Amino acid sequence: MNESGRSYIIGAARFDAESLAPGLYVVATPIGNLGDITVRALATLAAAETVLCEDTRTSGKLMERFAIKTKLSPYHEHNAQKVRPAILERLQQGAAIALISDAGMPLVSDPGYRLVKEAVELGLPVTACPGPSAVLTGLALSGLPTDRFLFAGFVPQKQGERKRLFAEFEKLKATLIFFESPHRIVETLQDLGLALPGRQIAVTRELTKLHEEVLRGSAHEIAETLAARPAVKGEITLIVGPPLEDEAISDEVLAEAIAVAIQVMSASKAASEIAKRFNLNRSDIYQRILTMKGQDGA
Repeated sequence: MNESGRSYIIGAARFDAESLAPGLYVVATPIGNLGDITVRALATLAAAETVLCEDTRTSGKLMERFAIKTKLSPYHEHNAQKVRPAILERLQQGAAIALISDAGMPLVSDPGYRLVKEAVELGLPVTACPGPSAVLTGLALSGLPTDRFLFAGFVPQKQGERKRLFAEFEKLKATLIFFESPHRIVETLQDLGLALPGRQIAVTRELTKLHEEVLRGSAHEIAETLAARPAVKGEITLIVGPPLEDEAISDEVLAEAIAVAIQVMSASKAASEIAKRFNLNRSDIYQRILTMKGQDGA
């Protein structure tokens, strides 16, 4: 064993962790399956002076699994401003400190950004130990274009804010990636169907875990599938395909947009919404809606 006594275990084998050069180490941790941790990440966590984490209970399970004894220190949105100066001071004194989040790559929807920013401004070394990411895992499984994409964080809770956010991306020719709560995913898909009609969607749930699931199709189709379930559980990464090429709107896309609209608004309002979005005649859309409702027995 090395002089510091720092080590980690993989299976039945124990490995000594080599000492780290001073600096801040941004370390990715598994998003579900603990087997996704990298050897470099384990060695870094074992050799660090301390590991900054969002929740010591969550991170403690990871550390226990690989028999890592490094001290865990809370660093989250509620205490970051208070404890950050002391962390930066220790880094300036030559400490090697690791930063992790509850899952995935730190700085993606967690408070690590400002710590890294201030460390860089002070000229302190910052090293990344890459690994699991729900953003890239969901994108890879979605079947949607990967050549150009935008991660937009968590979908706003309020419907008005959601609609404004989606409207910002209407013309952006890129695949969009969001995080969303299972309790709001159906409502969000309904709003997506209205705001960004015709897009292909993938809802990826419980990535890398036992009940991993990927639902692909239109916003309307996936919303119907999830709405029929007693409950939707698990962490969700939502992927939205890029807009259609500029061409005449297809009858299939128009029918999809109408079907989504009439689920959440009156026929009159739906006709106005669809006509405005596709630059079509409102009266024609209204008559089509009445016909659809008549066929459905509404």
